[in-house]
Amino acid sequence: MAGKFLLKKFSEIDLSDPFFDSLKEDYPADANNIGFERWFAKKADAGSTALVFDDDIGLGAFVCLKEEYEAIELTEGSLPAFPRLKISTLRLAERYRGQRLGEGAIGLALWKWQKSKTQDIYVTVFDKHELLIEQLTRFGFQLAGHNRNGECVYIKSRLGVDYSDPYKSFPFINPAFHKAGYLIVNDVYHDTLFPYSELSRTLQESVALSVANGLCKIYVGSQYSRPHYQIGEPILIYRRHTKQDAHKPRYKSCLTSYCIVNDVIMVKTNNRCHISFEELKARIGNKSVFDEREMRTKYDYDKNLVVIEMLYYDYFGAGNNVNMDWLDKNGFWSGANEYPANIQLNPEQFRVILREGNVDVSNVIIN
Repeated sequence: MAGKFLLKKFSEIDLSDPFFDSLKEDYPADANNIGFERWFAKKADAGSTALVFDDDIGLGAFVCLKEEYEAIELTEGSLPAFPRLKISTLRLAERYRGQRLGEGAIGLALWKWQKSKTQDIYVTVFDKHELLIEQLTRFGFQLAGHNRNGECVYIKSRLGVDYSDPYKSFPFINPAFHKAGYLIVNDVYHDTLFPYSELSRTLQESVALSVANGLCKIYVGSQYSRPHYQIGEPILIYRRHTKQDAHKPRYKSCLTSYCIVNDVIMVKTNNRCHISFEELKARIGNKSVFDEREMRTKYDYDKNLVVIEMLYYDYFGAGNNVNMDWLDKNGFWSGANEYPANIQLNPEQFRVILREGNVDVSNVIIN
C-alpha cells in the first residue's frame, strides 16, 4: 500500500473530493451548527493544517487536531474547562476501514497529545461508526457521555492511565515495570520495520513517513534461548550496523527507539516446532519485514525461532540515537561475555538511556 501521512494546509485540500461526502452529511449546517463545509472554509482562511494520508487513489485519511480550553457540554452533565487536545476530525476512506491505517492515525494524534502535555484528549463520534469506536476503546478512550448533536464523546486522560495492556496505555510507560531489554535488529530490516526512527522528534517531520501499517511491529528472530522479555515491559531497539565501511560499528550501531512488548511466541526450540507454519502466518499477518517465502525458509531451517510482537512507542530521532560506544563506556553493554539481547536493564538504567536519547522521561513514564 503506497502512501504516507503529510501535514497539509486546508487550503491545499480539495473539499469537493468524494472522501468528504459523509462528513458533509453527518455535519450539515443548521440553526445550531455552521456545518462541515463552512467549518472547513474557516479553517482554510485561518491557514490551519491537518494530517492527510494520500495514496495513488486519493485521500485515505484526514485527521485534524485542536488545542482548546472550554467546558464540554453533555446531555448527562458537563465537564469543566481546562486544556485539552481535541481530535476535531478523524475520517478514513471506506477502502481502509478495519485496516491498520486507523491505528497509525490514532497513534499520531496520541503522540501529539503527549507532547502537548495537556491532561485529556477527546473525540466526538456517532455511534454508527462502530469500527472507529472499537479502535478508540482499544487505545484507552472511554465514553464520557453524549453531546447535543447526539455524538458520543470519548476521552483519554493522563489521570488514571490504564496499564492493563500496551494499547490502552499508549504512549505512556507503566512506572511499575521491573526491567527492560535490548532487541537487536540488523540495519536493513530495522529501516523497514521502524521507518521513522531516524527523524528529528517533531510531528511535522515524523508524519512525512508512512504509518499506514500501524504501530504494531513483529520481530521474527533466531535467538538461542527463550528471551527474557515479558508482556508490558519496555524494550529498546538496537540498530546493528552491518555495512563494511571505514566507520567502526561501535559508533554506527545504536539505539533508535523503544517499544512495549505485547506478546512473545516461541515458534521453534532446538528444531522442535511449537506451532504450524499456517498458525505462524496467521499470527504475524503483514506486520513482519519477511515475505512468505522468506518466512517459510526461516521456519524450515532455523533451529530456534521466536516471534516478538511490540507496540512502537517512540523514537529518539536524528542526533539523539544512543550508540554502542556510549552504552559500553557507561556500563550498559556487556561486551563479548553476554549476547546483548540477554542483557536486563533495571528501571533506572532504562531511564538514564532515555535521557541520553533526549527523551523527557517525566512525560513518558507517568503515574
